[in-house]
Amino acid sequence: MSRVLVTRISSFGDVALLVPVIYSVAAMYPHDRFVVLTRKSFAPLFENLGFNISTKSFDMSKHRSFFGLLRLIRSVSIDHFSYVADMHDVLRTSVLRKAMWLQGKKVAHIDKGKHDKNNLIKNKTLTHPLKSTIERYSEVFERLGFPFEMSFTHFFEFRERSLYPLRSLVSEKQGKWIGIAPFSKHNEKIYPLKKMENIIKLLSSNPENNLFLFGAGKAERAILDKWVEKYPRAINVSGKLPLDLELLLISYLDVMLSMDSANMHLASLVEVPVVSVWGATHPYLGFYGYNQDFDNAIQADLSCRPCSVFGDVPCFRKDYACMNMIDESTIIKKVEQILNKQ
Repeated sequence: MSRVLVTRISSFGDVALLVPVIYSVAAMYPHDRFVVLTRKSFAPLFENLGFNISTKSFDMSKHRSFFGLLRLIRSVSIDHFSYVADMHDVLRTSVLRKAMWLQGKKVAHIDKGKHDKNNLIKNKTLTHPLKSTIERYSEVFERLGFPFEMSFTHFFEFRERSLYPLRSLVSEKQGKWIGIAPFSKHNEKIYPLKKMENIIKLLSSNPENNLFLFGAGKAERAILDKWVEKYPRAINVSGKLPLDLELLLISYLDVMLSMDSANMHLASLVEVPVVSVWGATHPYLGFYGYNQDFDNAIQADLSCRPCSVFGDVPCFRKDYACMNMIDESTIIKKVEQILNKQ
C-alpha cells in the first residue's frame, strides 16, 4: 500500500476542480491511500468521497512563516508518504515537495501552462480550449505512475440525499429552483449588480421560480439581504449553511447562474447545469466547469478580451464593456432555455 500526498492549498475553485480527479484515481487504486493537503474550510469537499481519501489541514496561522513551513514539513515527513503530487506549485508547496524528494520520495508537480495562457491573452487566439486544469491534475498522477480514467459523475452518487438537513431554509421542492451566485473575487469578473438585480426581479416574477442567492462575507450578504427584501421568492443562502450542506442544496437546483467563480465548480460537482457569465477571463483558459456545456457560457465578443487569466488585471478601458455589453435578456433567455428542457 502506498500513501500519496496531494497538495492544493487554494483557491476554492481550483480545489473543487481537484475533486473529480481525486475520486477517480482513488477508485482506480483502492489499495493505496490519498491524502489531500488543503485548508480546513475546503476539507468537506473530500470527506466521504472515498474510503481511501482523507485530508490534512494547512493552517495559515501555523504554516505561513518560514518556521511554520518547517513545522509542516516535519508533520508531513512522519506520515510515511511515498509520493507527492503538487497540484499547486507555489513557493510553499514547491519547498515541501523538494524536501520530500530529498527524503527519497517520488514527486511530481502541475504544469500550469503559463506560456500557452499568456499567448492566448496576448494574441487573443480563441480557436480552441486550452488544456483544462482537470487534465493538468491528471497528468501529475500519470507522471507518478498512477494512470487512470475519469469515473466521477456526481458528488452524492453513493450518498443518500435528503432535504431534511436543509429544513432551516426549505422543507420540500416545488417549482423550479434557480441558484444565483453574482459575485467573484475580482470586479472584472462580476456582472454589474444593478443588471443582476434586474435579472432577479424578472425571474422572481414567475411564481414557478424559487431563487437561492449565494455569496460570502458581510458585504456580499448585505447586498443579498436587500434583494431578498424586495423579491420574496428569493432566499439568501449566504452564511446560513456549512459547505457540505450548501453543496447539498446546490444539488437540488435546476440551474445555477454564476460568474467565473467557485459556485460554477460546486454546481458541476453535482451535475447541475451552469449558465456562466464571463468578463475579463475566458472559458477557453482551462478553468471551465467540469462537464459543463460551453454553449452555456455567456460572453461579449470584444477584441480586448480575455485580458487576464484570473481576472485580476484592472480594465484598461475603465468601462467594463465586457460585462456591461451583455444584456439581461440574453442571460434570462439562456436560464429559461435550460429550465424548459427539464
